[in-house]
Amino acid sequence: MDIVDDIDSAVSHINTYGSHHTDAIITEDKAAAEHFMQLVDSAGVYCNCSTRFADGFRYGFGAEVGISTGKIHARGPVGLEGLVTYKYKLYGTDQIVADYAEGRKHFDFKDL
Repeated sequence: MDIVDDIDSAVSHINTYGSHHTDAIITEDKAAAEHFMQLVDSAGVYCNCSTRFADGFRYGFGAEVGISTGKIHARGPVGLEGLVTYKYKLYGTDQIVADYAEGRKHFDFKDL
């Protein structure tokens, strides 16, 4: 585990050395959380919840068939939809995946 002096150092460290898959912050400071969530360059950025939520099924996509941490993924002729990438932000209040995996809680998906 690496220790950093402040949130900007943490963001810089994650953006330099991280996998760009999923990263999280645990904090009661809403401004710090929002700063982290905005600046961390990962496909999933979570606040106060488990990174184990990073799963295609849990996002409501059905069976997960692959994982991509790249920003551009398409090859060959590509339209606008093929160039769109996503960043998932989850804000939690201490949720854990086991509650959902074991049926104590259920996902509620909605179109945005």
